[in-house]
Amino acid sequence: MNSISGKASRLAKGKLTHLDAKGAARMVDVSEKPVTSRSATAKGRVTMKASTLKLILDDGLKKGNALEVARLAGIMAAKKTSDIIPLCHPLAISKVEVDLRPDKKSNSVEVEATVKVAGQTGVEMEALTAVSVACLTLYDMAKAVDRGMKIGDIRLTEKSGGKSGDYKAK
Repeated sequence: MNSISGKASRLAKGKLTHLDAKGAARMVDVSEKPVTSRSATAKGRVTMKASTLKLILDDGLKKGNALEVARLAGIMAAKKTSDIIPLCHPLAISKVEVDLRPDKKSNSVEVEATVKVAGQTGVEMEALTAVSVACLTLYDMAKAVDRGMKIGDIRLTEKSGGKSGDYKAK
């Protein structure tokens, strides 16, 4: 047994749900779980030069309306999460909302995504993916004028539903 699979096997015994007893990756079987209403919200931020934020707000970028393109990219990403994150279940998402809030004081755009589903597993990864891709899209839309933008502070802020119950970040 190599060191990676040996470590994975030890971790699997510590209740990591995506590893079997031998440490092999697996998709969790949710077939016996009840369908419940679940939601998750995530946030992130893109920080930039003041002049870049002004161009975004004035719809002055050559590529078009960065905020609306990023919103659509986030929505699309949430729907495609299982295609890009290994072991995520494909879900029939009932709602994706992506909000982009420019903040002139910090020269940034805060991105927040909320995803809802009636299903057997949660939507935390879908909310985090929506935020991540919306932030990346903002970067892509404005990189011609500001390659020094910073993407960060991506995190789950709350979730509800499911066996593990509710969570709200402090």
